[in-house]
Amino acid sequence: MGLTPTAFSERIRRLEEELGCRLFSRSTRKVELTAQGAALLPAAEQALGSVQACVTAVGTSAGPVRLRVGTRFELGLSWLLPAVMALEKARPKLQVDLYFSSGEDIIERLERGLLDAIVTSAPIARQDWHAEVLHPEAYELVASAALLKELPFRSAADAGSHVLLDIDESLPLARYLLSSAPRLEFAGFRACGAGAALLARVLAGEGIAVLPSYLIQGERRSRKLVRLLPKVRLLSDSFRLLHRRGSRFATQLRELAEWLRGRPLR
Repeated sequence: MGLTPTAFSERIRRLEEELGCRLFSRSTRKVELTAQGAALLPAAEQALGSVQACVTAVGTSAGPVRLRVGTRFELGLSWLLPAVMALEKARPKLQVDLYFSSGEDIIERLERGLLDAIVTSAPIARQDWHAEVLHPEAYELVASAALLKELPFRSAADAGSHVLLDIDESLPLARYLLSSAPRLEFAGFRACGAGAALLARVLAGEGIAVLPSYLIQGERRSRKLVRLLPKVRLLSDSFRLLHRRGSRFATQLRELAEWLRGRPLR
């Protein structure tokens, strides 16, 4: 805010006085919203977003708008970064600073207001967040052709001979398979830490994994990777642009979402 704590507290006091209610409950350990404050928050955010939209609408005199957008490393490098670079050339007054990290970290940063939006396929549904659907995301259970020569995988019963790979112990990708085929039992599990590492280990024949179809198009065409259990229908998902309702950048975020819908996943 560019204010001292004393000056900021005085603004809050004047606002509470004008509204005739307390917005914050204060103790020696924490400050939290009262019921009235929680009720005011979404309306205030919407109002600020409307003011920003007015500034944008009046046009050329407004300076550049800068957005902070987070996503996973692999998706950020392969898809979001090229899309944003093209967007900034086409719309010089819209600038996007990118932040790449894990799914949990970017969600936490959006909650704390450190990011204006995130691109994710994580299953999140919150009343105070708005979701712009960008692209559907399909998944496949795959293994390297070299591994399958040594250890065939012809039916679900063969899962017991194979190691399941995923990003971490929460099985963020394998869940798309296990929700459809919950009785599969594997010989073991290994966490790979990131999508790129997961793909590298699958290609090296260290195990099998569920991977996004867009990520493995080249490896599937070259037959380095083979799809397993083709009759099992894995759950699908979608990439979404998530941001707080009433964001002051609502207009620009809609523009960003529309642009990203026109850029195929890769």
